Order: sequence, then structure tokens, then C-alpha cells
Amino acid sequence: MPMDERFREKPYSYSTHLGMHMVDWSEGYARFEMPLAEHHQNRHGNPHGGVHASLLDTVMGYAGCWTGDPEVRQMALTLTLNVSYLSRPRGTLLIGEGRKTGGGRSTFFAEASVTDETGELIATGSGVFRYRRGGA
Repeated sequence: MPMDERFREKPYSYSTHLGMHMVDWSEGYARFEMPLAEHHQNRHGNPHGGVHASLLDTVMGYAGCWTGDPEVRQMALTLTLNVSYLSRPRGTLLIGEGRKTGGGRSTFFAEASVTDETGELIATGSGVFRYRRGGA
């Protein structure tokens, strides 16, 4: 089922710089994709670990901030971010998927993975996030 376009947010500057874009967003779930580019590479010619961490952080944050109303935005701050680097991509597209796993009124927990279009599992992450008061 395609994403409801009413919920697609305009990309923010950092996500635009990295080239990540929202593919799906729903209750407790977010998916972003990022085509690999030269500016993502470290000195070894692999994507820099910060690229994976940024993608993981983004999908987990969005997964926990779904409101179900495109006019009501909820924001959150990352309190902890844990990343496990598992492999190098075989393909050219990074796919980040995040899921809210629990929480309460002020904080939430999430887990995420980064794969590529070949199915290679590249990194996983978990985090704790605090909702910002007033939503924005």
C-alpha cells in the first residue's frame, strides 16, 4: 500500500544534503531511502559510519512521532543512540526501517535496521527518544 501523501513532510536541510527521503511512515513505523553518493564515502571507499547512524536515528525518530493527523507534528530529541555495524553495502541504495518498540507519554524506545537493495543487512540500531513539549 503506497504512503498517504498527506503525511509526507518536506525534507530538512541535513536529510537533503545526505540524499535521504521518506518512503513510508505510519503508526510506529518509518522507512527512508538514501542512494549512495561520493560524499558519503570514507577514506576506505565505504559509506562513513555517520551515514548509517544518521539514517538509523532518522527512521527511529519518525517511527515514534507519528500522530495520525497531518496537521499535528510531534518532534523528539534523541537521548541515546546505539549502532551496530555489521557489513558493507553490496548495492547502491541504503534502506532504513525504524519501529517504535515502547515508551510512555514523555519518552519512547525504537529499533531500526539499514539494508541495501540486495537485502544485505548493514547496520542495526536502538535508541531512546524524548518527546518535545508542544509537539514542535
